[in-house]
Amino acid sequence: MRVLIVDDDVVSRMMLMHMIDSAGSYDVLEAEDGEEAWRQLDAGPRPAMLFCDLRMPRLSGMELLARVKADERFAGLPFVLVSAAADGATMEQAIGLGADGYIVKPFDSGQVRGYLANLGGANESADATMRRLGIDATRLLLYLGGLHRQLAGAGADVKGLLEAGQADAARAHLGRLAEGCRTLGLLDAAAALDTQAALPPSAATAVRELDAACATVLRQTDAARRLTML
Repeated sequence: MRVLIVDDDVVSRMMLMHMIDSAGSYDVLEAEDGEEAWRQLDAGPRPAMLFCDLRMPRLSGMELLARVKADERFAGLPFVLVSAAADGATMEQAIGLGADGYIVKPFDSGQVRGYLANLGGANESADATMRRLGIDATRLLLYLGGLHRQLAGAGADVKGLLEAGQADAARAHLGRLAEGCRTLGLLDAAAALDTQAALPPSAATAVRELDAACATVLRQTDAARRLTML
């Protein structure tokens, strides 16, 4: 599976390549800027995911994002922007253009793994989660119930932290919830919460993603319950 890294900083490319290599079997491609990345996309096989720096010469990450999403050949390509800037307005612009995620440097390996694991938008099956964790359906139901309670109360907690000016604490709280989702195989929810944790989130957007995560937990709970009846 091909993953394209676009960054004019060779050190950043090497760090991200190492994280991707350690996450599984991926064929990692490189581009030094947006123009080179566009030439690769236009001429060769499409990668499964693209990680792209925001600020680059010739063609910036935002400009490449707009070009990719406007082309019907690549509109569905998962595109994750990477930046050293924790800028909420920039993130909103990126999401508005169709970005599938946003990572703030220095890289967090958990976030990178989360985006890679979420390729294709597939969550882990309840049965696969049980095998990976070495637990039965009853135990999985207990874990899912605990996660659901945390997620259900997190909206008010995050909103309160943001209103109190404690953006870092809100981000950390969302990051912990993302890790809980990832542990239980809820990769869609984990990736969405990781995006919120990457930058100081807005209360409305965070609550929306937390509600969506709750719905994902409930669907997985139904699947686990069915396994107890087999």
